[in-house]
Amino acid sequence: VIIRRGSLAMTACPAAAAAAGRHEGPVRAAVSEHVWRELLIFHPRKKKIMKEAITLAALLSQSHSEIITFLKGIYEHSSWVAEGLLVSPESVDANETAKLPIERVVTVGDLSRAMRHVVDSASREKKLELLRAHPDLCCEKVEALSASSQVEQSRSGLQHTLTEEERAKFAQLNSQYKAKFGFPFILAVRNATKYTVLSALEGRVNHEVETEFSAALVQVHKIAWMRLLETIHIENRRGFLTCHVLDTANGVPAANMRIQLRRLSPLEHAGVLAEYHTNSDGRLPNGPALKGDDFIIGTYEWTFFVGDYFASKGNYISGVPFLDQVPVRFGLDDPDEHYHVPLLVSPWSYSTYRGS
Repeated sequence: VIIRRGSLAMTACPAAAAAAGRHEGPVRAAVSEHVWRELLIFHPRKKKIMKEAITLAALLSQSHSEIITFLKGIYEHSSWVAEGLLVSPESVDANETAKLPIERVVTVGDLSRAMRHVVDSASREKKLELLRAHPDLCCEKVEALSASSQVEQSRSGLQHTLTEEERAKFAQLNSQYKAKFGFPFILAVRNATKYTVLSALEGRVNHEVETEFSAALVQVHKIAWMRLLETIHIENRRGFLTCHVLDTANGVPAANMRIQLRRLSPLEHAGVLAEYHTNSDGRLPNGPALKGDDFIIGTYEWTFFVGDYFASKGNYISGVPFLDQVPVRFGLDDPDEHYHVPLLVSPWSYSTYRGS
């Protein structure tokens, strides 16, 4: 196995993980923190902890007990959430046939909203029970965590990248947090770094009790959503990605600007996806950049070659261009939504946002 500095393509293979296990020092030094966290997931000395993904249609065709068994881990150690999907609604419109919550599910988003509703409709005591079912971040042995929590904490690098000083700080803040709120600090760490986690803990420990109770539940729902995306194979994705570039220096659409789209994660699908030149309206020439099976949940990056564009327009550009290539890194989180990522740009400034 050869692992090059900056290489991404080989990190998900068992052989690379084996190398990581045998030669941790050299391999850890040769790859980025993000890649290292991915290597840890595939370590061959660990049991397989990811359940096989199935389609939503296949899941919904199963018996009630099989559905509960499959979904019981989506909310940490709280199978009552999955069970709540199979309970008749208390009240329905007089003109509507009563349906179980699970029978209203068509997309993974529907399933997420149905499970969220079960939690949001529960008593405060039940919600507190759910919060207390979560483990202490980085304070428990990996083997003691649920399968999903093992994956999430491994990807965050919490168990492997904290320095002794950081670990001590985390333990002190975590103890302070639990003493104040009565439940462990909860954060969706699957795509977070240790810096994100420590910053969030430092800020949220100062919340009022009710504010933090609500904030913790938001994180619980976020964890559940990402677990659903991990375990449900999405068919017939309805989401798509578009782009629009506006030249604010000349007050026109940025026509004929070169743009590159790169996928950064998941690693097995990483790489340059396409290059475009915008049309006369500053948009992509052939419709969405991603749609259907190409619309994969993950991290992406647009690169806008603005220096070349403004040179072609005759705008003044400094000897060393202030803006030459503008990278915009963003995440796609929902397989059924439209993500529009525009750029407003001049030789001296730019802005972006998630449009509609």
